[in-house]
Amino acid sequence: MNKLLSLVLFPAFVVSCGNPPAETPTSVAEPITETYETQVLAHPDWSKNATIYEVNLRQHSAEGTIAAFRDDLPRLKNMGIKILWLMPVHPIGKENRKGALGSYYSVQDYTAVNPEFGTMQEFKDMVTEAHGMGMKVIIDWVANHSAFDNKWTNEHKDYYLLDSLDQVQPPLGTDWWDVAQLDYENKALWDGMTDAMLFWVREANIDGFRCDVADMVPVEFWEYARAALEKENSNIFMLAEAENPAHHDRAFDMSYSWELMHIMNNISKGEMGLSHLDEYMAKEDTNFVESAYRMTFTTNHDENSWNGTVFDRYGDGHKAFAVLAFTIDGMPLVYSGQEAANNESLEFFEKDTIKWNGYPLQDFYTRLIKVNNEQEALWNGHFGGKFERIASNDDKKIFAFRRMKNESEVISIVNLSNQAVTVTLNTTFNGEYASIFDNLVLSEFTNGELNLAPWGYQVFIK
Repeated sequence: MNKLLSLVLFPAFVVSCGNPPAETPTSVAEPITETYETQVLAHPDWSKNATIYEVNLRQHSAEGTIAAFRDDLPRLKNMGIKILWLMPVHPIGKENRKGALGSYYSVQDYTAVNPEFGTMQEFKDMVTEAHGMGMKVIIDWVANHSAFDNKWTNEHKDYYLLDSLDQVQPPLGTDWWDVAQLDYENKALWDGMTDAMLFWVREANIDGFRCDVADMVPVEFWEYARAALEKENSNIFMLAEAENPAHHDRAFDMSYSWELMHIMNNISKGEMGLSHLDEYMAKEDTNFVESAYRMTFTTNHDENSWNGTVFDRYGDGHKAFAVLAFTIDGMPLVYSGQEAANNESLEFFEKDTIKWNGYPLQDFYTRLIKVNNEQEALWNGHFGGKFERIASNDDKKIFAFRRMKNESEVISIVNLSNQAVTVTLNTTFNGEYASIFDNLVLSEFTNGELNLAPWGYQVFIK
């Protein structure tokens, strides 16, 4: 959302930083279940081995347009990307705007395309072409707040949480003074917001939504909206920017693995050890149902703009942590420019075009995406294999694990230290395992014959 985002979204992280979370609306109703076709949330079949790419339209090309991005579709298809998540495509509010171009997350009109990006027809054409290439398209959705000059502030003022002077106001406990807080106590808003979401499914044939600050909106609304969306498209896909197990009951297919990213950040700085990864995986098993998709990543638009690039946060270990994120358990994310080894924090409220530089990391990420697509062990949620830690001769530096599903088996070995390590794995393996990166075989590691360089990594498939 903006610079304060990390202070209001992640309760565990907020507590550790000593910062109060933003005040959030309370739940206002019992879950609405009678509108569901089925009580079981079923993921779209196409999502089981999908990886996701976050598209920052403004910065993706010099033009910053839908038409220019469309030219990049063949390259992304060749990388193996299945889901294209576009940051908000709506017109941006002018009242109380931050910066010259404003925040994407200040929505002036929920059923229109930002003219700076292009036209609705250009958007529809892009979706059609992406579908023709086997990719799906989801758009960012901002349900918690709108721009101050959104037409609803005049036509449906009752949709908003008003201050003592009966005026719309920013979300409480934040510095988001460019947006106005909506009020989910009013059930009329539920219908208005759901209708706006349905517009994009019906008119533009999109495949779902990434929902901004999902924890600041009642779970019951998301369940209500999903029920309506499923009636229009039974294969709708929903991603929550949150880490709330309740979201997976009947609202969302996938949620953010924010905590994993913070642990990786802290390991890279020497502030946490690998035991924290073991504790995290155990907690995931307890807190989330097996069918829940968890999105794993080393960067995204918030991290890049406000907390630094992968080079700032991970240094020489940026690839090692990417290998971890792509194979540990979840659907991996690539953010615009990550395959270009982007080493700049992109401006959030201004134009700041990505320098692609010949895509130096594209092959690296393509290999990881390929193994995710092809190896059932790495598929998403209950479609994939369970995480199993493998002990080594140096578990303070080496994080090794395997995942197995039917005939598929993948073994990752990652040196999460700045020292070379001679690796011995304390287990036995049956069969041959080949590296996805080079000509090495797993037996050379099990015999303790090879070193992993500082921040080195290997991924082997059976």
